[in-house]
Amino acid sequence: MDITFMVALVIALALFFDFTNGFHDTANAMATPIATGAIKPKTAVALAAVLNLVGAFLSTEVAKTISGGLIREGSEGIHITPDIIFAGLMGAVLWNMITWLKGLPSSSSHALFGGLIGAAVVGIGLHSINFETVLQKVILPAIFAPLIAGLVAYICTRLAYALTSRHDPETGDKLTQKRGGFRTGQIFTSSLVALAHGTNDAQKTMGIITLVLIAGGTQAPGSGPQFWVIAACAFAIAIGTYAGGWRIIRTMGSGLTEVKPAQGFSAETSTASAILASSHLGFALSTTQVASGSVIGSGLGRKGTSVRWGTAGKIALGWLFTLPASAIVGALTALLVSIGVVGVVIAAAVGTAAVLFMFVVSRRSHVGHHNAVEVEEAGHAVRFRKKKKSRKTTTSEDVQR
Repeated sequence: MDITFMVALVIALALFFDFTNGFHDTANAMATPIATGAIKPKTAVALAAVLNLVGAFLSTEVAKTISGGLIREGSEGIHITPDIIFAGLMGAVLWNMITWLKGLPSSSSHALFGGLIGAAVVGIGLHSINFETVLQKVILPAIFAPLIAGLVAYICTRLAYALTSRHDPETGDKLTQKRGGFRTGQIFTSSLVALAHGTNDAQKTMGIITLVLIAGGTQAPGSGPQFWVIAACAFAIAIGTYAGGWRIIRTMGSGLTEVKPAQGFSAETSTASAILASSHLGFALSTTQVASGSVIGSGLGRKGTSVRWGTAGKIALGWLFTLPASAIVGALTALLVSIGVVGVVIAAAVGTAAVLFMFVVSRRSHVGHHNAVEVEEAGHAVRFRKKKKSRKTTTSEDVQR
C-alpha cells in the first residue's frame, strides 16, 4: 500500500480517536458541577470544549513522550511503520467505544498506550518498547496520581466543611450551613480541569500523528508536533468534548457518591492540580483515573456520605484491563495488517462496523443532557434558604448542606 495513503489513513483514525477521547473524558471536568447544579449540562460541555481547545495549545511535553519516548524510533533505533501505528490506534478506539457504551470512565490514554505496545510487539518485537519510559511516565503515574489526587481531595473536603461549619453560640446546635459559594467556585475549578485536560490528553494524539509522520519519512526524528497537527488535534478533542459523553458523566456525577458543592470544588481543585503538574513534567497521565480518585476522596471526606464501592470496583477493573485489552486488539490488528493491503482493508472495515454497531446499540437506551444526572434533585444540595424562612422551619436537609 502507498505510504502516503497509509499515513493519511492513520492521521484520520488518530483524529477520530481524539474525538472519542473528548467525549469519553468530558465527565472528568464537568460531571460534578452538573451533578451539583453549578452549571447547566449543555453550558458545561460547551465550556469544556472551548477550554480543551485552548489547553491543547499550551504545552507539547506529553506529545514528545508519545512521539519519541514510548516506541524506539530514529535513524539508529527501531523504525515503526504507519501500519503498526494504525493497528495500535484501532485497539485504542475500539476499547474507548466499548467502555463508553458501558458508561465506564476508563483511561483513553492507557488504551492508546496498550494498543501501540501490543501492535509494536507483534509487528516489530519486544525490543521496540522503551520500558523505562513506560515505567516512569505511564505505569508509576497511573498508580500514584489517583491516590495522591484522592488524598488531596479528602483533605480539601474535610477542611472545606470544617471551616464553613456554623453552630449556635448559645446552644451549640447546628445551624444552616451556607456553602452556596462553593457552587460559584465550581465554575472556576471545573474550567481549570477542562483546560488541564486539553494540555494533557490532546497532546497524546499530537504525539501519534507526529510519530506516523516520522515513520512515513516526512518529519525528522526527535522533532516535536507541527502547528497544523496541534490545531487539528485541538479541534478534534474540542468537538468530541462538546458531544458530551453523557453515559460517563452519569457514572462520575452520581454513580460514585452523592456530590455536594464543597465536595465538587475540592475534587476539581485536586484533579486540575495533578493534571497540570503532570503535563509540565511530560507524564502521559490518565486524567480519568485522577478525576475518579478525586471524586472518591471527596466522598470519603464528607461525613454522612458513602462511596458506592460496587461502582468504584467496576471502574477499577476497567483501569486494570484497559492496557492488556487494548494491547490484545492492537496485536491482533497488527497480525491482520501484516498480510498487506487486504489485511488493512479488512481491519478498517471490521473496526468501522464495530463502531457503528456500538453506536446503534447505544441508541436503544439513550443517555443525554436531559437524563445523564438528576440535576434537579442534586440541585437541592446548593439551594439557598429563603429569607422568609424562620429558624424553626429549618429542615434536616438544610442542616446537611
